[in-house]
Amino acid sequence: MMKHQSVSASQDRITIRHVAKDAGVSIAAVSKVLRNAYGVSEVLRNKVETSIEKLNYRPSVAARGMRGRTYTIGVLVIELSNPFLAGVIESANAALSESNYKSLIGIGRSASSIEASMIESMIDNRMDGVLITAPRISGKVLERYARQIPIVVIAHHEPHAQTYDTVNSDDRKGAHLAVEAALRQGHRDIAMLSYDLLDSPPSVVAVQRETGYLEGMKQAGLEGKIIRLPPVAADRRSAIKNFLTSQYRPRAVFVWSDLDAVPLLNAARTSGVRVPEDLAIIGYDNSPPSAIPLVGLTSVDQNAAQLGRTAGEMLLSRIDGRENAQHVLIEPRVEMRGSV
Repeated sequence: MMKHQSVSASQDRITIRHVAKDAGVSIAAVSKVLRNAYGVSEVLRNKVETSIEKLNYRPSVAARGMRGRTYTIGVLVIELSNPFLAGVIESANAALSESNYKSLIGIGRSASSIEASMIESMIDNRMDGVLITAPRISGKVLERYARQIPIVVIAHHEPHAQTYDTVNSDDRKGAHLAVEAALRQGHRDIAMLSYDLLDSPPSVVAVQRETGYLEGMKQAGLEGKIIRLPPVAADRRSAIKNFLTSQYRPRAVFVWSDLDAVPLLNAARTSGVRVPEDLAIIGYDNSPPSAIPLVGLTSVDQNAAQLGRTAGEMLLSRIDGRENAQHVLIEPRVEMRGSV
């Protein structure tokens, strides 16, 4: 089940006429630059491209069509070590390949500067669209790039964005479901293990999951408690060990992602903490490692295949000319295993 939200594009759209006026050239001259026509001087090209960047002009589908499609899509991922992302990217690539598109992958390494540079390279290489997963760059920056190239973003909650689309698990509901699953098993002392968000915006999935967890605890008449690990990309082994040995360790814990839930479960078992007898653990992602029988982690499933295919299909419709923004939430569910 998916929830759709559409946002209309701004009425003050920058057109080729605005670019021509700003550059002090004719519309025909701008058109020649856009379609990379033979004989365009560097002086003219620089004038027009300067105005395009200044005005954040995004050429219409018709303008892009004059220079021809490249049938390549840029896929920007936060990292390759997250096993959940593989299913998302494979599914998106399958949807794109059905329309004869090829995907080229870039790795952002959780750094906004690298992500921005990668997107700019994808634009410079005249790719037809960009698919981004869990970006660190802000929605404001994404809006600027989306005026230059069709963009669909996964794992980024920005329901009011007008120039790009988003596809997400309903992370707030998923966290709420995790709390309900723990309650059904008789647990009342339920904490959440998240991480230091620093200056992360509300678009980050962990923020949404924290909100859902707190809502679920409040609805049950319980006080929520969020325990924070070090920031993303930091070594968390020591923090996980401290959590397990703390005299205030909760009876059950909902972990923001399987990225930390699987290591927590492993550390618990190797240190003599029985799961679920001493500590019940619920993760989020339902990543492939969580389903291994020796792991057996209960986890919130966000349907990687549906996330990827939906994102791929939405990007194709953007490339074909759709301008109204769409924001889709995929219905999550809890996959029960032996860790609770």
